[in-house]
Amino acid sequence: MLGFSSLFGASYNVDVSHTNVAFKVKHMMVSTVGGEFEEFSGTFELDDKSGLLTKLQGEIEVDSINTNIEDRDAHLKSSEILDAEKYPKITFVLEKTKGDKAYGKLTIKDVTKDVVLDYEFGGTIVDPMGKKRAGFTLTGSIDRRDYNVKWNRILEAGGVAVSEKVKLEISVEGIATK
Repeated sequence: MLGFSSLFGASYNVDVSHTNVAFKVKHMMVSTVGGEFEEFSGTFELDDKSGLLTKLQGEIEVDSINTNIEDRDAHLKSSEILDAEKYPKITFVLEKTKGDKAYGKLTIKDVTKDVVLDYEFGGTIVDPMGKKRAGFTLTGSIDRRDYNVKWNRILEAGGVAVSEKVKLEISVEGIATK
C-alpha cells in the first residue's frame, strides 16, 4: 500500500492554522461542554484516486487544552484527569481506512486502544500560492474510563457530573510536502 500511495498520492503536513482538534462531553447530565487542543502536529498520506488515508500520525500537547474556562482547564490538566505533567502527549496512529471508517490506535495517558472513527474526505485543491492541500474529518466517541480518565462526582439528583462518553471532532487540512 505504501508504494501505491507514493505513486498516486501525496504526503502532507498538518496545517495547524486550518485544523481543529475538538471534543465534547455531557456535563451535569443536562448540557454539553466543548473544548479543543491548541497545539498539535501530524503528517498524513493520501491516495488521490480513492480519497482514502493511507497513513496518519498525530500528536497532541495535553497542556494546550482550552475550554475557555481557566479553572476547568487546570483541572483537566491535573493528575485527577489527564495528568499533563506525567503524560504530556496524546497520540493517534492510523492503521487503515476502509470506506467511511478510519481504524487506528489512540494513546491517552498510559493506555493505547483501538478506535474506529468516521472518516469523511473533503477533497484536494491547489491553493492560490500553488500549494497542494487536502482535507478530511474524523469524528466518533470514546469512553474516557478506557484511558484511565476516571474522575467524576455523583450528583444528588442522580447521574454524574461528567459523562464517560467523549465525542471527538477533528477537522484536518494539510499541505503537501512533495
